[in-house]
Amino acid sequence: MCGIAGVLNLDGAPVSAEMLWRMTNALSHRGPDGEGLWIEGAIGLGHRRLAIIDLSAAGRQPMQTADGRYVLSYNGEIYNFRELRTELESKGYRFRSRTDTEVLLYSLAEGGLAAIDRLNGMFAFALWDRAEKRLTLARDRYGIKPLYYCTAGRTIMFASETKALRFHPNFRATIDREALLEYFTFQNFFTDRTLFQNVRVVPAGSYLTLTASGDCRITPYWDFQFKEPDRSRSEESYVEELDHLLRQAIARQLVSDVEVGAYLSGGVDSGAITAIAARSLPRMRTFTCGFDLGSASGTELDFDERAAAESLSSVLKTEHHEIVLKAEDMERAMPELVWHLEEPRVGQSYPNFYAAQLAGKFNKAVLAGTGGDEIFAGYPWRYFRATKLQEFAQYVDKYYAYWQRLIPDSMVQQVFRPIWSEVSHVSTRDIFFNAFAGHAGRPTRPEDYINQSLYFEAKTFLHGLLMVEDKLSMAHSLETRVPFLDNDLVDFATKLPTRFKLREPDEMTAMNESGQSARTPRSFRRANDGKLLLRKAMGRHLPAAVIRGEKQGFSGPDASWFRNESIDYVRAALDSKHAKLWSYLDQQATRSLIHEHLEGKQNRRLLIWSLLYFEEFLQARWQPYDGEIFSPAEILAIRSVHSRVGTETGVS
Repeated sequence: MCGIAGVLNLDGAPVSAEMLWRMTNALSHRGPDGEGLWIEGAIGLGHRRLAIIDLSAAGRQPMQTADGRYVLSYNGEIYNFRELRTELESKGYRFRSRTDTEVLLYSLAEGGLAAIDRLNGMFAFALWDRAEKRLTLARDRYGIKPLYYCTAGRTIMFASETKALRFHPNFRATIDREALLEYFTFQNFFTDRTLFQNVRVVPAGSYLTLTASGDCRITPYWDFQFKEPDRSRSEESYVEELDHLLRQAIARQLVSDVEVGAYLSGGVDSGAITAIAARSLPRMRTFTCGFDLGSASGTELDFDERAAAESLSSVLKTEHHEIVLKAEDMERAMPELVWHLEEPRVGQSYPNFYAAQLAGKFNKAVLAGTGGDEIFAGYPWRYFRATKLQEFAQYVDKYYAYWQRLIPDSMVQQVFRPIWSEVSHVSTRDIFFNAFAGHAGRPTRPEDYINQSLYFEAKTFLHGLLMVEDKLSMAHSLETRVPFLDNDLVDFATKLPTRFKLREPDEMTAMNESGQSARTPRSFRRANDGKLLLRKAMGRHLPAAVIRGEKQGFSGPDASWFRNESIDYVRAALDSKHAKLWSYLDQQATRSLIHEHLEGKQNRRLLIWSLLYFEEFLQARWQPYDGEIFSPAEILAIRSVHSRVGTETGVS
């Protein structure tokens, strides 16, 4: 796991080693174990290394092929690298390291970009072809690893995190107002936009190619396809296959030269991963983040999962560690959280920050259950909208209304009054509709509509979760691995009949994202109606109480905290007429929504969190590098890093 950065000047201007060193050094938290630069005229690649496999200097990057043609800067883990290496060795390739980096490099040299589709793992990489003068930027199928790029004049710059781009003199930290409207509708980005104008994300399952002549193209190479199989099999055969595939995925992701731990919430997903992994790792470390529920009420009383996690840890015999968060911890973490996360995504992510901080004190790699809900239908209260046969446009409209998580259409013009003339042309409904574009066919049955919902959430909600997980774990130099997003397991899940994921659709009940049931309190207990096959298969590994447990999101009791312990924090940040966010949002309209929450009329915890985040974001120092003079020590460091880059393999 690492951080990458680079620059390509289309006008042929030479890349500055000092500037590229600054860009790369901004990612030092992603890679404290090593650094490297490779520069040739108008192209420069930088790398920061977090050593997980082959801890020796042989893994140094950027790495170059023996013939000198290809240069690679890579972030991630390729879990099937040993199989790929064996194939390459049979074709005459010889390796100087035990790294997956070198395997990836020669896979691309041998098979071209078609080799990407064979990679099973998480990755973001930059590959420079010296013969063709072509730069390729690529991300893994699911978007586990981030990769940003920015075009400024005749320059393209890229990095694992946006903060690295600010050291290029052409970077401008301007707020993208259209992206702001998108975020405050969905609490996420469904397009490739970020909060910074001209800074985009390479889409998941895609690669971008750019030639020295300026030809730029984004090519999708993979996408989710949830569909009913032509022929269904027996439940038992599906159970056997799922059990095998999950055990196989975890075994793949335990390959490491450092100790691997696991997050443990007490639920099915993290519990299954830990139960299986713990068989191979005696005294495996597990980590849980809990919450002080002193002022909590309603469904928030179930938000602390420490007791369930401790009980499961005892059964699985793990070395368990936990942290308890109080209301003031949110405020305390906000400046550092915003700096590392950059543009916000789904949910209130400060618990992720603290959980990663805890795990990072003991391990360099940790397993997480991210993805299990999205591929096995873990949010049954969302899918009830898809159970009645209707026109696809009607389905989109109903689902769109549900996913307006922050500001509904009826309030958008009022809230965005200060910048409405600049964003009034933006149709968030079209943005929402376009998120379905990659899913083949149009639904005709209830099962088809459910599969549309699963596709949408995998493309948008899951991608947001993965971006948060990466940024906040790497903030603590911690690699997070997600076994549920193993290629073979995902292929199985996307073709699994919906009847093995969900109970009868007509029995589903509605719940909103604030945790409030749309009917009776009893409906919350039906949150275990999802992931049916996964629950059955994991019954072999987990106690019955875990298998029967209800779905619980990873969230603090913020609705209560905002009305009680954190009310002064909310008022200090959002009641001030001098707050920076009022340059973009109407103060009166926005504060009316805030006070609906403070007065107990509505649960707007997601909106308040997002407003607090945006205000802190505007306070952060994103300005471009100010041209300060390098110290003598920095100059020596730059020269040292630059001189260590080999001309053949990147190995000294």
